[in-house]
Amino acid sequence: MDLSLMDINWRVILPEITLAVFGFVLLLLEAFLPKDKKRITGHIAWIGIVLSFLFCLNLYGTQLSSFKGMALSDNFAIFFSFLFLISSFFVILQSLSFLKREEQVRGDYYALILFATLGMILMASTLDLVVIFLGLEIVSISLYILSGFRKKDLKSNEASLKFFLMGAFATGFLVYGIALIYGSLGTTNLEKIFILIPLTETTLPGKDFLLYAGIGLLIVGFGFKIASVPFHMWMPDVFEGAPAPIAAFISAGPKSAGFAALLRIFLLAFSSFKPDWILIFWILSVLSMTTGNLLALWQTNLKRLLAYSSIAHVGYILIAFVAGGNSAISGVLFYLSIYILMNLGAFAIIISMGSKDREGTDLFKEYAGAGLKNPFLGVFMAIFMLSLSGFPPTAGFLAKFYIFSSAVKSGYLGLVIIAVINSMISVYYYLRVIVYMFMKPAEEDIKPVSIPFSLGLVILVTGIGILAFGILPQPLLDLAYNSIF
Repeated sequence: MDLSLMDINWRVILPEITLAVFGFVLLLLEAFLPKDKKRITGHIAWIGIVLSFLFCLNLYGTQLSSFKGMALSDNFAIFFSFLFLISSFFVILQSLSFLKREEQVRGDYYALILFATLGMILMASTLDLVVIFLGLEIVSISLYILSGFRKKDLKSNEASLKFFLMGAFATGFLVYGIALIYGSLGTTNLEKIFILIPLTETTLPGKDFLLYAGIGLLIVGFGFKIASVPFHMWMPDVFEGAPAPIAAFISAGPKSAGFAALLRIFLLAFSSFKPDWILIFWILSVLSMTTGNLLALWQTNLKRLLAYSSIAHVGYILIAFVAGGNSAISGVLFYLSIYILMNLGAFAIIISMGSKDREGTDLFKEYAGAGLKNPFLGVFMAIFMLSLSGFPPTAGFLAKFYIFSSAVKSGYLGLVIIAVINSMISVYYYLRVIVYMFMKPAEEDIKPVSIPFSLGLVILVTGIGILAFGILPQPLLDLAYNSIF
């Protein structure tokens, strides 16, 4: 039966429609607004984010679907939509002052952020591999352009090109994996795949190879998208070359969207195959956390340091895929929520420390003694670094604790020991930032930084959130547990 307009539940896709409409409006305004009026586009963008957030809030607690099940609204989808919208809101706030400083205020910049957010919500709000792929490509294309937004900066051009080439390469693995799974089972719907896999093992034994090959290609494709080792090569260069707000954006929303899709695919559709893929995730977890932490030890550029840190955190999150179970899934949701706050806050400080002529990323030259001259930035950078390393009473400690404890309960004590050792290694490079800001003499005279209101708001809210959820985590934990699919 054909799908008619009367069969579509438009309420399910209202958040996505809102983002698309505001994105197209921003593109039109970019074409027609005079240059001195384009600053308004940033405010229009965050208004679109807030409206989309309100539509998502209205959907929380419902179980709705549309387009014959290709669009879905459940608590899991809405939880991740909250994360995507909040991260995009903070990135827009960071960008308001950043673009003004760079004299690059553009409506299409904000439109691309909205389109990327739309793609992320699509990835989390579906049970169909084709729609996940569609959402992923909307996100990826937007990020390729945003990474090279500073057209006169060679590093930005390099970041965009590397991101595009590696992303296109990963897309080939992903789409071919989806094709093999469809060829094996005759469907791309995750719920139907879950039902069909036990039947396939008895009635279609000859197609097992296609199915296993498809699963393997999916792991490779998503491995690139979330930047797990050995598929991480693009991330440090992209972080270094991309505008700081976009590097923050890449580390927060799109990475969370990749994990949202992975959770549905492997802990729902392919859960009966867990004995077959669990070793792969175990290896990816160990490689990611170890490689990320070891390479971060040598970094003096804070954007590259946070890139390798992000790779290490991917390793910690992958522990939950090995452990499985509801506590592990809720642990991932809690971890991603806190990680977004930590990273966006740290990048807001990097933007604050920069100027039009310099990025504010050189640990030795720009951060030595900066904490004493700029105590607001110094204190909050210390909070973010301590949380990233997992010190109590910050929320970063609890985020690791819940994932590690779920793995111990599932019998993976060895993996947790490796993770704890890696966390101890990470303490060195996180604390080094604090040491330089407060205990190293400045190489040159450091002047107090003037912090724009929007950046100060991001720093304040994310920092308070980390401390609040570190002391009172239960509301967020309950929300995460109630959002398990």
